[in-house]
Amino acid sequence: MSVKTFQWWGRIILVMGILMAMVTPSGVSQAKSSTQSTPRDLANQMLAKLTPEERVGQLFMVTFDGSEVTEESDIYKLIVDYHVGSVNLLADHNNFTADQTAANLLKLTSQLQTIEQQGTNILHRDPETGRSFNPEFIPLLIGVAQDGGGYPDDQIYTGLSALPSQLAIGATWNTALATQTGEVLGTELSALGVNLLLGPSLDVYEVSQAGTEDTLGTHTFGGDPFWVGEMAKAYISGLHEGSKGRLAVVSSHFPGSGAADRIPDQEVATVRKSLEQLQQIELAPFAAVTGNAPSTETTTDALLVSHIRYLFQGNIRATTSPVSLDATAMNELLGLNQFSTWRSNGGVVISDDLGSRAVRMFYDPSESIFDSRQVARVAFLAGNDILYVNEFTSSGDESNFATIVKTLDFFAQKYREDRAFAQRVDESALRILQMKYRLYPTFELDRVIPTADGLSEVGNSRIAFDVAQAAATLISPSTGELTTLLPKGPDQRDRILIISDTQTVRQCARCSDQAVLAVDGLQNAILRLYGPQVGGQVLSDRIKSYSYNDLNSYLTEANAAVGLGTDLGQADWVIFAMLSAESDRPASAALKNLLSERPDLVRNKRVILFAFGAPYYMDATDISKLTAYYGIYGSSGAFLDVAANILYQDMTPGGFLPVSVPGVGYDLITATSPNPQQVISLALDLPETATPVEGGTQTPEPNLSALTFKVGDTIPLRTGVIVDHNGHPVPDNTIVHFMFTRGGDTTQVIQIEATTHQGIARTTYRIDTEGLLEIRAVSDPAATSELLRLDIPRNEAGIITAIAPTNIPSETPTLAPTTLTTPTETSDEPTGNGRRPNFWAWLLSVFLTASTGFLVFRWCLMRGVSMRWGLRRAMSTVLGGLICYSYLALGLPGSGDWMQNHNLLVPLGATLIGLVLGYGGGILWQMISQRNEISRT
Repeated sequence: MSVKTFQWWGRIILVMGILMAMVTPSGVSQAKSSTQSTPRDLANQMLAKLTPEERVGQLFMVTFDGSEVTEESDIYKLIVDYHVGSVNLLADHNNFTADQTAANLLKLTSQLQTIEQQGTNILHRDPETGRSFNPEFIPLLIGVAQDGGGYPDDQIYTGLSALPSQLAIGATWNTALATQTGEVLGTELSALGVNLLLGPSLDVYEVSQAGTEDTLGTHTFGGDPFWVGEMAKAYISGLHEGSKGRLAVVSSHFPGSGAADRIPDQEVATVRKSLEQLQQIELAPFAAVTGNAPSTETTTDALLVSHIRYLFQGNIRATTSPVSLDATAMNELLGLNQFSTWRSNGGVVISDDLGSRAVRMFYDPSESIFDSRQVARVAFLAGNDILYVNEFTSSGDESNFATIVKTLDFFAQKYREDRAFAQRVDESALRILQMKYRLYPTFELDRVIPTADGLSEVGNSRIAFDVAQAAATLISPSTGELTTLLPKGPDQRDRILIISDTQTVRQCARCSDQAVLAVDGLQNAILRLYGPQVGGQVLSDRIKSYSYNDLNSYLTEANAAVGLGTDLGQADWVIFAMLSAESDRPASAALKNLLSERPDLVRNKRVILFAFGAPYYMDATDISKLTAYYGIYGSSGAFLDVAANILYQDMTPGGFLPVSVPGVGYDLITATSPNPQQVISLALDLPETATPVEGGTQTPEPNLSALTFKVGDTIPLRTGVIVDHNGHPVPDNTIVHFMFTRGGDTTQVIQIEATTHQGIARTTYRIDTEGLLEIRAVSDPAATSELLRLDIPRNEAGIITAIAPTNIPSETPTLAPTTLTTPTETSDEPTGNGRRPNFWAWLLSVFLTASTGFLVFRWCLMRGVSMRWGLRRAMSTVLGGLICYSYLALGLPGSGDWMQNHNLLVPLGATLIGLVLGYGGGILWQMISQRNEISRT
């Protein structure tokens, strides 16, 4: 064969390879990427290089004092000499400054990471082998608790964008706002070098029992486990997106503290719930962001374990360990499927503060004896990977630093002596390293420290106002009653008195006081929006402000706060700004004392209560004495502005309570159940086809009159979105009963039970007899739905018609004994035109096409066919095989039916048919060409 022939053939093979590569199955490209190192591979490689001291150091999260680090400081020594892997920043330890907070925080985090890198240049000696070595550079985890809403749920009070509390986000019932809030926080923390967020809280709030103390405040997304999980997924996704994957999220307080009977920080609290009960309520949000999470972005990186004891641990006594220190209980919890899967994929478990008063009191109620080393060992063996130690000083030790050093040495020695302990250390260190490699694919200092350019993105977000506006809730009275009671807001002649529950905090010991809710905060917002300079709806001399402390003094001390008494008597409007009710802050009870002891002081006045904290502190009797009661859920400037807008009726509250409020009879379980006033829509569950319209696409409902069904057919059905009493989709797994009535007998039905997903329930029904079939749906207490009617004549097909209900029945019909059918599960495996040839089918088709083309060319030359027509026949043959294979590979109409049951034979058969047709086409091409040449001569 000549060189020119081989060149021609080479061009054919090249063109064919390019064309067939365009329809190569996705598995080919995936095979290449799978050879790259994963975070787990990199973590294993790093772990193999580490000494026992370096491995043990990764297990500890420590705290330190001050906003700068010197070589003489304890934290410098812990990082350089003892290889601690994590640091937590706290306002109480003066880690933040009030001035230039963001810039100084970036400087601090950069300094800490630089110290970790500089430590690699210092020779260390292995105490076991005596050899010298340089430690590996492993980026520190630098953590902070910053869940929004300000004090006490934030550690950084200034410099960052003011973000809404979790309860405010929950009151919007809008996951998009949760995502946007998470994006802002993720962007700002990562820009400041913080790579570990100790939050959000995934606690599900439950109504406090008599004699118990509120433990959550606004530090929760709400009281419904499904919606807490939905908000958590959205919020975590935003954190990961905003930080570009440079922020590890630690969901707290596993397995849930929403039903705790006291504040867990002060004493080991108790939750009297079995494991089954925990799975239904407390554990559900944690499952939603671990093993049940729909994506990597919505998956939490770690869990923070609470110091709480639970009923499932056994007969609860004062000696019962908190779950964080109970290996059996932790194994039982983490052994549940959703958590074991997450753990096997590198999920990290972090203990709550092991130096807390609750832990100290558990070991010794007198708090005189505390053995930190044993506490750390017990917590570690219980299942915690990272041990958070703050104020961890042991009895007899001179300092916190000395205790931590002794604990690190104790762990390293035990590592060398106890193989089982060493294995446990390696498992935890591997998870921690894997999490760090997810943050930083390469451990290089310039990739770990953010540039100062990111500071321009910090502190500029207005997301708090968007959330505040969507969250504001009218708690009492109803909207209709409010229109009668308050037809309009204050006018210029009215006197307004504001009494605020004020608190002050400090960013650091030397910093100035900052007001959580200033005495004149709401007054300033009202004057700024409605004062003399902007319309004059209120005059400066007709609005006064006092604090709860002033009110408390006026009620309890003779001749105290006389000015308040005078202004209270003259006021037309009395507005209370409430934060919380705390037993250690007597002034917080001033409003309740006023309403119960001196209601005459506010009689015949318009009394407005804005709950800038949680909304459930007032009882029914107190609320009955108010003109209007609003939930605001935050006290930053944006929330004060919203309160002012509501007072002057320029804004209508659009939020809904995310927690139960017994004082107004609002029960969250009832509120999230199906609204009985709705009509549940029914439709055939057919593949959706989007039609382009102006501004987007539209998915039309199927034309029922164009569809027919006969005996033996299966009807796919779905409801429309079933909504709760507040108009939101009901929680997932809400039960829906599909009712199938045959022959017009309304008392005999076949019932299929299904559950909702995103508010929609689906099922299928196989037609087994002709005659009349009526279909409807019930989701208690919503008992009315559209009616689908199908009348199948004998040996013919029938048409489904939709009939709107004529009335809403008062109760669900009584069902006769029925045949219960489990709804058919929809497979995730693609079907129909969605099936494609796999990698092996593609490879064999390529080989068959190429070899056949080559054989056709050689055979033509042997039969005396010219080289030109031999090449043309070969090309035609190859083209025919390529066209038939590509028809299947591209999933063109009808191809999916052929691929349904065969994934190898069909592509090869189609390719072979194409080759034969292509070869025939080449012969026909030659015959026509030769005939044309003869006719021309």
